[in-house]
Amino acid sequence: MAQETKHVTLEWLGEERFAAGAPNGPKSFIDANNASAPGPMLTLLGAAAACSATDVLSILEKKRVKLTKLTVEAAGVRREEIPRRYISITLVWHLAGEGLDETKARHAVELSVEKYCSVMSSLAPDIKISNEIRVG
Repeated sequence: MAQETKHVTLEWLGEERFAAGAPNGPKSFIDANNASAPGPMLTLLGAAAACSATDVLSILEKKRVKLTKLTVEAAGVRREEIPRRYISITLVWHLAGEGLDETKARHAVELSVEKYCSVMSSLAPDIKISNEIRVG
């Protein structure tokens, strides 16, 4: 399989606000002050949650689960020293659907976070990742 290269263009919009996205593609907004859009660190948490959630959807679909709800609450603890990177991330998964039980949900989440999610795999390996599963 050929290596894939992703491209993003970041455009400064003034103050500490930016628009980012693939060249000629849709843009997302980032505000370092978290005023008009999520800041870079919140955006990273959102990307990790979205990447994992996409995998969970796919895995549960293969298990013939029809999801009616999927919400992920992501919380990241940052170092006090610079760089103020994440040292731990907790994902709280709220899932409901036909044919879903805690075993299927936990298995899908673990596969995603530990094996399939590209964003999670791109984070520093010493970041502690924990999951809480809530079905119903």
